[in-house]
Amino acid sequence: MVTRRRFLQGMAAISVLGSTVSSLPSFAAAGKKTALAEGVSRHVDVFVGTGGHGHTFPGPTMPFGMMQLGPDTNNWQWDASSGYHQGDGSIMGFSHTHLSGTGASDMLDVLVVPAMGPVLLQPGDRDYDGVNYTSRYDGVHAGNGPRPKGYKTGVKGYRSHYTGEQARPGYYRVQLTDSHVLAELTATERAGIHRYTFQQSGDAHLLVDFAHGFHDDPKTPTKITDAELKLVGNDTLVGSRVVHQWANGRHIYFALKVSRPFKSGVLYNNDAALAAGSTEAKGINLKAALHYDKLDDAPLLVKVGISGVDIEGALRNLSTEIPAWDFDGVQSAAEAAWEKELSRIRVQSSDDNVMRTFYSALYHTMLAPTLFSDVDGRYRGMDMKVHQLPKGQHNYSTYSLWDTYRAEHPLFTLYQSERVPDLVNGLVRMAQESPAGPPVWPLQGIETVCMIGYHSAVVVAEAQAKGFTGIDYAAAWPVFRKRAMEDDYFGLPEYRKRGYIPSDVEGEAVSKTLEYAYDDWVMSHYADKLGHAEDAAALKARSQNYRNVFDKATTFVRPRGSDGKWLEPFNPRAIGHSSKWRDFTESNAWQATFLNQHDVYAYMKLFGSEAAFEAKLDELFNTDSQLPADAPPDIAGMVGQFAFGNEPAHHVPYLYAYSGSHHKTQARVRMLLETMYRAEPDGLPGNEDCGQMSAWYVMSSLGLYAVDPVSTHYVFGSPLLDHAEVQLAGGKKLVVQTTGNGKGRPYIQSVTWNGKPWTKSWITHAELTQGGTLAFVMGDKPNTSFGSSPADRPPSFGKAATEQA
Repeated sequence: MVTRRRFLQGMAAISVLGSTVSSLPSFAAAGKKTALAEGVSRHVDVFVGTGGHGHTFPGPTMPFGMMQLGPDTNNWQWDASSGYHQGDGSIMGFSHTHLSGTGASDMLDVLVVPAMGPVLLQPGDRDYDGVNYTSRYDGVHAGNGPRPKGYKTGVKGYRSHYTGEQARPGYYRVQLTDSHVLAELTATERAGIHRYTFQQSGDAHLLVDFAHGFHDDPKTPTKITDAELKLVGNDTLVGSRVVHQWANGRHIYFALKVSRPFKSGVLYNNDAALAAGSTEAKGINLKAALHYDKLDDAPLLVKVGISGVDIEGALRNLSTEIPAWDFDGVQSAAEAAWEKELSRIRVQSSDDNVMRTFYSALYHTMLAPTLFSDVDGRYRGMDMKVHQLPKGQHNYSTYSLWDTYRAEHPLFTLYQSERVPDLVNGLVRMAQESPAGPPVWPLQGIETVCMIGYHSAVVVAEAQAKGFTGIDYAAAWPVFRKRAMEDDYFGLPEYRKRGYIPSDVEGEAVSKTLEYAYDDWVMSHYADKLGHAEDAAALKARSQNYRNVFDKATTFVRPRGSDGKWLEPFNPRAIGHSSKWRDFTESNAWQATFLNQHDVYAYMKLFGSEAAFEAKLDELFNTDSQLPADAPPDIAGMVGQFAFGNEPAHHVPYLYAYSGSHHKTQARVRMLLETMYRAEPDGLPGNEDCGQMSAWYVMSSLGLYAVDPVSTHYVFGSPLLDHAEVQLAGGKKLVVQTTGNGKGRPYIQSVTWNGKPWTKSWITHAELTQGGTLAFVMGDKPNTSFGSSPADRPPSFGKAATEQA
């Protein structure tokens, strides 16, 4: 099994003092400001998560766009998972595909490098050695040294850390100080446009490094086969390649056009120039240089279209979406698209940091999944065949499902409801087309088989449970049923046979047992809705297999052997009981003990009582945070042994609602909202993971969280905002408002729904989507009676708390 997290240690923070920005001619001014600068987009800081271990990228894209254009500062090591890290000291160039916040990486396709002087074919290192094509830039500041002249922050409509690097949704610019080039970027859904202002006279060129991409270590290049470059006339370069990195065997095609004919084009294979006049190159290490006598008299524009189907598709995407050489027009359209999507949730807070953090988070929820079909509806499926979509439908990729089923997809069902059928039908098609079965972590037509469980089932079943139409639920059922009932898949035969996976025969067995149990619960809903009553009953019963890895003597889940005995030695902080492999996935027994999302009341009884469960939950947060030396870096954002920086913990603060101590949920959630997130480059507690980390903030700021998404219930937390309006389907609106809110006032005193008293600590999706006003009165002291009655606690395992025997 491919592990998502590349535990590549030793990331060095490089401290660089950038040069001040050169005086620019008038045509090189930053992208034009419009009335959108006064919209909600002005609160977005696209640099949030680009430092620390957030693994985000700051380049321009469209909401859910295929084209994710941006700067690359490094293309190996864990903290280069998006290709960009604020601690790096130079920019390699600008590539067209990036991942947002993942813990493993790929992509960084079609690197374009604007340069002057002789062609340099090697990137060099991110520390800038001065003899390769990497350039320092005015925009990075690592460490606490003096800021260069011209440093400023808070430019209205931009979020910049230096005057030379500025960005907002749909637009990015940077001053390349060694190349003496101002680079500006913007994008459509499937294409991007660059504007390069060369600030010195003399020979200039564009280098296209088609060997560039993410790779695992500095000595091993990106694994590529079947690469081809072709010069077409004196203004076009096209190419294709197959990449064998994380997504092993993904296809990428591109078409690049320049606004001014190049004097000559030179192709390189293994860094050797082909004969003069050569127009085609094939191999695995291909590059091209497009030469100009001078470019300092006017900007050079570069348009690039991409496709997963073929070169013709890339050309068609480019000509359809960017037919003219209108950088400002494309930029304005991208900014308008972002303003429209971000305005679906309009919020108010007296705290500017809250506004910036909220809208930066909302922005990040729309960077994945990504569009993966051409303008003509063709897409490359998981079977590697080219398929045709009906008119009006779209195919998507980049589903970090182990993460995003928890909050991002529930959030989509509220504010992106018209997009849900496309997103879910994409998963249905993948299940039908993929030789690997139900999607687990699909990336550009390839199943990465990354992470555990098969949580695409959650996203499909949640949409089904919430009544979304236009989705062929029945089409995918045989594939999902086969996974649950028949497949030989990472311990499932042992799970079906014994009711748990022995940790002496399978790695990460405890976590796999628990997550398969949740998938069984989800699948029971799926089966029931389709009328498969026998399967539904069997899967529901099997979803209680979490019991089989719970040790009542220690009140921890723990590794168990094939002989049925608990394996020794056992340390709840340990990642595994031996050095052979881990027993838990990116967690230890402390964290895995609270993975149960769906059968909380029965689970409490295993601890001895409701009070004992709550005491154990308290202990999770209050014990010391020490971790063993072999703990993966994903176990982050520690509060006691609670690891908020990794997604399996995201529902845990909400579990107090089930024990009747909802005020503890309120206190914990508010503490996490206020301490784990900041509108800064290192302002995320862990990997962004394709929007999940940010979706938790968005949902929790609204006072809502889906502990068990397929149940269709939202548990209240501690709403952070003064006022919020969420656009719902059918023109309806959900209003969340608070009074008496503020610092030190996290506690719910009372709630009303559409003006009527509401005593429950939860509400249903069906109620919210009818529209209305959810009003919270907040205070500085807990109202311990709110949500404490069994009648007011959230349902679990399909039953109200009062029905639990």
